[in-house]
Amino acid sequence: MKRVAAVDCGTNSIRLLVADVTLPDSASGAGSTGELKELDRRMQIVRLGQGVDRTGRLAPEALERTFAACREYAAVIKGLGAEHVRFVATSASRDAENRADFVRGVVDILGVEPEVITGDQEAEFSFTGATKELTGHPHIELPYLVVDIGGGSTEFVLGGETVRAARSVDVGCVRMTERHLAHGDLADPPTAGQIAAMKADIAAALDRAEETVPLTEAATLVGLAGSVTTVAAIAQGLDHYDSAAIHHSRISRAEVRGITERLLASTHAERAAIPVIHPGRVDVIAAGALVLLSIMERVDAEEVVVSEHDILDGIAWSLA
Repeated sequence: MKRVAAVDCGTNSIRLLVADVTLPDSASGAGSTGELKELDRRMQIVRLGQGVDRTGRLAPEALERTFAACREYAAVIKGLGAEHVRFVATSASRDAENRADFVRGVVDILGVEPEVITGDQEAEFSFTGATKELTGHPHIELPYLVVDIGGGSTEFVLGGETVRAARSVDVGCVRMTERHLAHGDLADPPTAGQIAAMKADIAAALDRAEETVPLTEAATLVGLAGSVTTVAAIAQGLDHYDSAAIHHSRISRAEVRGITERLLASTHAERAAIPVIHPGRVDVIAAGALVLLSIMERVDAEEVVVSEHDILDGIAWSLA
């Protein structure tokens, strides 16, 4: 058993998982996948990718928000005695000209260098984290199509016991909001023209994903990350965010369509009044929901299986 700490720093949020991870041994028998025992899992919305799509640089205030979260996480990691730490940085820091400033700050605080991973590596981690515990599930068919809808990018991974094909494309809830919806502040509500432009951008990204990943070959669509889990919480009518209720829930395409249309027709205040939407997602959730709906329509998926386990869990497994 190893006590590990995994940090996932994306465009919108930074998350920490501290866990005890045990790999299967020869005595475990065929089909054993090992065990990941969660000790602490937390998330902060820091919007590291603020303005990156427009400026190509990480904003000073975004860096400071991220470093403040890192200082909190360093205390948690030390307190729980994690032996191994891995810090993975994704879309925003891949795109930024000044990512060296980000790297220096993380090293100073956490003592480890952030790995600015490729989209393909991001896809691999997401797939492992999402599907490890689905192996052998009697009601879930193979192959899976895992979609991780982030702030700056979305990863598409097709596979069963192993990955068959993967692609990362630059379409995510923050990027789409900043690019199409009133320069980063969602119109109240967005106009028909803004929504049409966003749909066209998402469709073009799906075309690029299909060049590598045969999206329609999937038997089960698995959805990850905050946009998907938030839509699932809304679909269930939850009055507070309940990870246990959301994990492995199934949301129909009709439900996703209804929620997406509701969010796109809502004002900022109306979205903020929905209790399960994190304050840091209020301005970007409509775009995230539209990305999910567009994917479901493209792959003709009648439902999405929602997973609370994702790239963060994949990073933790990698440390074992």
